[in-house]
Formats: sequence, structure tokens, C-alpha cells
Amino acid sequence: MNKIIGVLSLVAAVSTFAQGFGGQQGQGKIEYSDKFADVNYVEDGKVYHTLDIYLPKETKEVYPVVIHTYGSAWSVNNSKGSADLNTICAALLKAGYAVVTPNHRSADDAKYPAQLHDLKAVVRFVRGNAAKYKIDTNFIAMSGFSSGGHLSSLVATTCGLEEGKSGSVTVDLVGDLGKFTQYSSCIDAATLWSPPTDIYTMNPINNFRGSGTFEGAFIGVEREGNKDKWMVASSPYYASEDDPPIIMFHGTSDQIVNPEQSQELYDSLKKHNVVTELVSVTGGTHGGNEMYVSENLNKMVSFLDAAREAKAQKVEPLDTARVDTSKTDTLDNDTINARLPSNWKQLAHVGLIGNKLVAFGNGGEYHCAIVSMNGAISWRGDFRGSLDLSWLSSGTYAVVVTFPSGIQKSLKFTKK
Repeated sequence: MNKIIGVLSLVAAVSTFAQGFGGQQGQGKIEYSDKFADVNYVEDGKVYHTLDIYLPKETKEVYPVVIHTYGSAWSVNNSKGSADLNTICAALLKAGYAVVTPNHRSADDAKYPAQLHDLKAVVRFVRGNAAKYKIDTNFIAMSGFSSGGHLSSLVATTCGLEEGKSGSVTVDLVGDLGKFTQYSSCIDAATLWSPPTDIYTMNPINNFRGSGTFEGAFIGVEREGNKDKWMVASSPYYASEDDPPIIMFHGTSDQIVNPEQSQELYDSLKKHNVVTELVSVTGGTHGGNEMYVSENLNKMVSFLDAAREAKAQKVEPLDTARVDTSKTDTLDNDTINARLPSNWKQLAHVGLIGNKLVAFGNGGEYHCAIVSMNGAISWRGDFRGSLDLSWLSSGTYAVVVTFPSGIQKSLKFTKK
């Protein structure tokens, strides 16, 4: 009798695992014009390094892309075929986004940061094969459910960082997988569904397949006495002002990943003035159908669309300045012009003197867009000669100036 009860308990646990961690597939049906299946993004012949690519039904020359990663408590290496296809992925395809669903190594295959290396290799692979798969590299976003959301949050918050450090622990955050290591693994936005973010503070998920927790299996050691090893796998720890826009969806009745996990990342991002949104789904459970109602799927799409529009306002900086514009500057335009290099009088230029943005090039009005590095437009308008920037809050900005002739110049600066 006890043996029967034990078997039934195991079956129930497996069922909870399959639905809770892997997410519901919904009653809809994914629709696409083309699918590229089982593409190996590392070219090592391993199933855990394969991905599928779906293109929207509406035919276009190129598509913005979202890389969506399945949930599995970091314990499955081949679930790309059940990665919320009929819910999240279907909504993205309908909205005109190409969708990439990758596999990644499980905790049994390798310990963290191997899984982060896998997803960053996917981002680089997408950039390196953009023409082949009709991808518009001007917008590459991440998405993920549960542990897939955790990994996606790390891709988003570790852009530009080669190493993660906490105490005496140092981990490689980039890896060298694949042929496209010369490409960036940074992304332009992220959508996270029921994600663990700070695994050190999350409620532990007991590993029914063995002793300890799923998090401990993922890191390679359990929580007690190993805080630094757990911190370098936690995205709030890496939050900074140059992170891309991030939206999170979390159910208030999530029975597996406590809702405070999304709140913690949200608070960290807000502290650094990152564009972010947290959607608390009343009564939502972990992977339950109530998470994927049309309202939430539409919010996801609208958030990505807004991030694309904000990025489209940016022009890559041609000049770089690092200045303290917090100082009071009462320079008049005559004094500013006297300080300008002589060659500015013949060419179109922009620069910073004190707390003023100055432009020179055939006179007239200049159109200006000031964009914070998290993608939000801080100001847009016209000015003559110089523009006072002392009102800007602390942060890093890109300034794009359009001259009457149509020439555009830009620069990047940090306001202390």
C-alpha cells in the first residue's frame, strides 16, 4: 500500500512539474509561414544546443525577433517544442515578431553559468545568421517562462559585463560558444513570465528527483554558506541604468515561484531608472491559463512595440563625452562660440560645454531628441545655438541633433 501511495505521489509531482514549470500550452494554435527546426546554434551535434525558428504568416523582408525560453527548473535540455507555443509564442507571431525557441543545457549537463552561455550564444547566432533567417537585428528581445524567465533576465541585465563577481566568487558571463563570438549578445527588451530573479531569496523548490533543491542542482551547491555563488546567478544583483526595457508578469497565487521575485527585480530596475513594468495577475498560478489571457498577451506585445519605437529614435553615437553637467553654467552663446574649434564654423558639429549642448552648422533651428540609455525619450524639440541640459536627472543619454540640411549628429554623455 505504501509503495502504491509513493508511486501516486511521484506521478502527481511529475504532473505538477510538467504543467507548473513548463507552462500551459493553451487551446489556441501557433500559426507561421515558415519553420526552421533543430538548427544547431553551436554546431556541436548536441540536442541541447538546437533551436527552432518560426516566421510570421505575414510575409516581410525581415522581422524583429523574440527568443523565448521554456521553463523547467533548469532541469530539462530538450523542451523547445513545448515552449508556450500556443500562448506567448502564438501572440508574438501574430503581432509580426519572428520567434526563436532554443534548448539549453540542464543542470545535469552542466552547472551555472553554462545555461547563460547557451542563451547568449543564441543571441549571437541570430545576429550572425540574420540574412539567412530574415531577422531584423535592429530589435532582438528575450522572453522566458519560469527558469527560462530567470535566464532571460540574466541576459538582459548582464549586457557588457564579462564577469560576475560577489565576494571571492567570479564567473564568466559571456562564454565562447559558437562561431559568432564577434557579435554582441546584448538585447533590446525582455518579457518575463513568473520568473525567479534572485534565487538566493526565493522560496526553495524541493527537488523531487533527489535531495536538495532545484536551485542547488543548478548552481552546484545548496544555499547554506554559499551566498556569493548564488548571488552571481541573480539578475537584481546586476541591474544598471543601461539595461533594456523589461516587463514581468507574475501571478499573486504562484505556488512555485513567490511573486516577490518579480517585485525584487522590478524595484532594482526602477532604482536605476530602467523602463520596466510589473503586471500582477490576481489569482494567477505558476503557468496557469489565467496568466495567458488576451489582456496580458496584448500588454506584452504593446510593451515590445513601444521598446522598438523608442530604439528607432536612437542614432548610434558618433562622438563620446563624459562630463559633469550638474555644474551651473551661465555661459552665453557668444562665449560658447568663442570656445568652439575653428573647423566647426565650416562643418556640422554637436558638443557639450558645461551644462549646455551646442550645435554649429549653417545656423537656423536644430531638431533634438534626448534619449536615456534605457530607451525612454527624455525630451524632443527644437533649439538655436545651445540647449540647457542642467534639468536632466543623473544618467547616461544619447543626444541626436538633426541639422536644417538633414544631417544628423549624435553624442553620448553621462550626467552625474
